[in-house]
Amino acid sequence: MQRLYDFLRRHPTGVDCFWALVLLGISVMSMAPRGDARGTDVTALIVPFAVLLCLVIALRRRMPEKMLLLAAALGVGQLALDVSTMPADFALLVIAYTVAATGARWASRAALTMGLCAAPLAQLRWPTENTGIAGNIAITVFQAVPFALAWVLGDSIRTRRAYFAQLEERNARLEKEREAQAKVAVAAERARIARELHDVVAHNVSVMVVQADGAAYVLDAAPDQAKKALETISSTGRQALAEMRRLLGVLRTGEHQEAGEYVPQPDVQQIEDLVEQCRTSGLPVDFKVEGTPRQLPSGVELTAYRIVQEALTNTRKHGGPNAGASVRLVYFDDGLGLLIEDDGKGAPHELYEEGGFDGQGHGLIGMRERIGMVGGTLDAGPRPGGGFRISALLPLKPAH
Repeated sequence: MQRLYDFLRRHPTGVDCFWALVLLGISVMSMAPRGDARGTDVTALIVPFAVLLCLVIALRRRMPEKMLLLAAALGVGQLALDVSTMPADFALLVIAYTVAATGARWASRAALTMGLCAAPLAQLRWPTENTGIAGNIAITVFQAVPFALAWVLGDSIRTRRAYFAQLEERNARLEKEREAQAKVAVAAERARIARELHDVVAHNVSVMVVQADGAAYVLDAAPDQAKKALETISSTGRQALAEMRRLLGVLRTGEHQEAGEYVPQPDVQQIEDLVEQCRTSGLPVDFKVEGTPRQLPSGVELTAYRIVQEALTNTRKHGGPNAGASVRLVYFDDGLGLLIEDDGKGAPHELYEEGGFDGQGHGLIGMRERIGMVGGTLDAGPRPGGGFRISALLPLKPAH
């Protein structure tokens, strides 16, 4: 049945032609008694009128306005030539509906006018015998009602289609706007990350310069101290190269930052200060460090700090007055784990995705971009029973 329905929808003109042939057959079968009573001349006129009225049904969807004009001409011809009503006149109702649903506005108004005039004119041309004025008026109203209903049904279909088309257009526009906003958020966050990593690299290079100057100064007097300074330069240089690779990955997006003063960026050690600030502002935060703390790449430390900062910012904004949070830092052999949870009412997950809260980034979009830059993974979502949970794993070795 579904295949048959799809086939009929793909061939509307064929369906109309089928019903036109059915109506023509009914009209032809109704001619025999009429021919005996009215004569062959009238019958000869009925046949072309019936054929043309059925043609109106067959082509109603291909050319509704032209078929309306043809139907109007046939109606006038019936009145002028005294060809009384027949089953094929049902085409007048069908074309009135079709034009109201799909035709031009002028054609729709014309169809309503002609439909309401058809019944009174037909009743005047062929009045019902043995019926008074009141009876003829009642018959006229009764015959006009189907035309009015057909037009109202077609106009309602037109309005419904226009409404759904408007909804589809609006949804498509909103989807494009959402994609554009997401792209803007990603671009802005990448630009910010690039600036921060640029600052990290500049800081590391400054350390290398200071160590190199110190090594040159004590090279003859204190070789051991100079050796230690050179080792520091070597490790700092490798770290700076790793951060530079991440920086170049960000700058492939084509974003450029204005020149400014380069300063060291936050690190893991400052997360405790961030937690203390949140406690001072009225947000209870449980902070715990597991594993053995050690020196981490600057990009990893910066990413960890920003993730905790954004998560706690969101908890303060959306968690409610009685919300509490917990922050866990776990040092693994090959990575740093972050677990930030809160027990507040939380914000909708879509708000995270669209960057709908204030802070140092753009929601999960910003977090994913930051974690992606260091080759880490992110798992975020609502907690069972309420609140929100963010879990991240940052590798200590840069991703290639």
